Amino acid sequence: MTAELLVTIAAIVRDLALAFVVGGLLIAAAIVPQGEAARRAVTVTMWSSVAWVLASAAFLLASAGVVLNTRPDDPLFGPQAWQFATETALGRAQLFGAAVAVFTSLVAGLVRTPSHAAWTLAPVAWAIGWQATTGHAGGAVNHHLAVTAMYLHLAGSAVWLGLLAVLALVHRRLGEEAADAMRRVSRMAIWAAWAIVVSGAVNAWLRVGGIGDFFTTAYGRLMLAKLVLMSAAIILAAWHRRVNLPRLSASDVKERFWRILWVDIALLLVVVGIAGVLSRQAPPVPAEPVPDPSPAFLLTGYPLPPAPTLATWLFLWRVELATLFVIVAATVVYLRWWLRLRARGDQWPVRRVVFFLLGIAVLTWVTQGAPAIYGLVTFSGHMVEHMLLVMLVPLPLTVAAPVTLAFRALPARTDGSRGAREWLRAVIDSRAMRFFAHPVVAAVNFAMSMLIFYYSPIFEFALDNHAAHLWMILHFSLVGYFFFNAIVGTDPGPSRPGYPMRVVLLFATMAFHAFFSVALTSGQALLAPRWYGLMGRTWGPDALTDQQYGGTLAWGLGEIPVVLIAIVVLVQWRREDSRDAKRKDRQADRDHDAELRRYNEMLQRIAQADTPMRDTPSGEAEK
Repeated sequence: MTAELLVTIAAIVRDLALAFVVGGLLIAAAIVPQGEAARRAVTVTMWSSVAWVLASAAFLLASAGVVLNTRPDDPLFGPQAWQFATETALGRAQLFGAAVAVFTSLVAGLVRTPSHAAWTLAPVAWAIGWQATTGHAGGAVNHHLAVTAMYLHLAGSAVWLGLLAVLALVHRRLGEEAADAMRRVSRMAIWAAWAIVVSGAVNAWLRVGGIGDFFTTAYGRLMLAKLVLMSAAIILAAWHRRVNLPRLSASDVKERFWRILWVDIALLLVVVGIAGVLSRQAPPVPAEPVPDPSPAFLLTGYPLPPAPTLATWLFLWRVELATLFVIVAATVVYLRWWLRLRARGDQWPVRRVVFFLLGIAVLTWVTQGAPAIYGLVTFSGHMVEHMLLVMLVPLPLTVAAPVTLAFRALPARTDGSRGAREWLRAVIDSRAMRFFAHPVVAAVNFAMSMLIFYYSPIFEFALDNHAAHLWMILHFSLVGYFFFNAIVGTDPGPSRPGYPMRVVLLFATMAFHAFFSVALTSGQALLAPRWYGLMGRTWGPDALTDQQYGGTLAWGLGEIPVVLIAIVVLVQWRREDSRDAKRKDRQADRDHDAELRRYNEMLQRIAQADTPMRDTPSGEAEK
């Protein structure tokens, strides 16, 4: 067996084992209640993780043999393979993936609850990220887009195939829960299918030069076969969802339905096999970056954008697929929940829907438009991106109250399993969420996160590492949401302070923004010097002057929203006091000032009790 063939076989086995691990954990976490079926799913996960370890190790060693052009029986193969695994980007990615596989195999046997399964999924998702950086995506033009598309593709494939395959393996243990389990898997698989379709289209656009390449190149023909089989699997899944699932009976589940399901699984297995072969084929579009002598291209992977103008700030766009997929999915889900309430006659303010769409529009511009583009090449652009994420995006989303809408729209499960509603409740009631959502903690996090982020190596790491940049977007958006939800929000979670404390927190935040901005505008040390200092821009001020300008922007973009929110809080405070006064006046009119009379009577009793003490001579009082 040649090393190239071993690489292909190991990649296929690794991807299949990974899918079974993901499917088993998802079924234990969100599909079935704790019981025999969940235990069987965990058992499948445990053995699949062992296969994942072996396949990852074989893939790493075979890849080292191909890259180094050596055989395992060579005396130097061991040291050379270790050097490949620790000193090259490809080797490190494969080594980290194998390490996560080992960790998963160790903890899979300890999974007992849905929470355990969910926590075990976290490192698996991280391993998929490392795997996405290998193969054709690792050195492609539009590197970030290619890697993100590959991540969505791998994750979607693992979720879809894993759920169906593991469900088929445990179906005899489901009993009366089989129909509900199949419906839940179907809903989850729909999202996975959309991730596969979107990411597959992006991958094809990046790697296939034109329609003719689908028929004239080996890579194109394999890609075409994969698209055809994937389309067949999606059509079959849609048919299941539209035709079979609505009329699913217990007898259908036990007899006919599982045989039909295996057809879908077989199609997906063939697709995984083709994907493994595709990873060893050279695409028609070269995977090497187009040569660009500019430092900006070498640092960011993109050409230097044009000098910023009003037109470029409004109309310069670059797709970031991960955030765009989340944005579209969140919009679809929110609108579906709203329509679900309307369909059953419940009311939900239209203004909240408008605020949600406004927040989504701003988030789309920040992550796909000029703030993200200029944030890579200038400090001031990054500060605009950052302040919009933490100050402007969360505010309308807080007013939209998405968590409240979710609790009103999502159905509750009665079989003991955890659906979206139950998981949302578990997260909100968790100790970590209660801590971070506490108003004082949220305010400190709101202020100190910026200081720690910018004045530590995390800043430069987030510029250089796309995954870290995505975590930055998530972190600061959540920090802003926690803060504004504690101050003006209505979503469940924090114990909201009284209005005086809210005003104190807001003005303390304003003071910090002023301090932070002054530190930036007066500072003489360049932050992220190996990034912005080496950008080689042909327009705009030098890096240090731009950083000082960014401090001015931080002051304005940070102070103005907080001042507006402070005004809103003061108005709410006055309205609440006015409502309390009117309520007390109405109560007094109804009971003829009974509360005031009781208060006056209490004062009279105190005065009467005190009068004899004053009239008694001091000598008699001592006796």
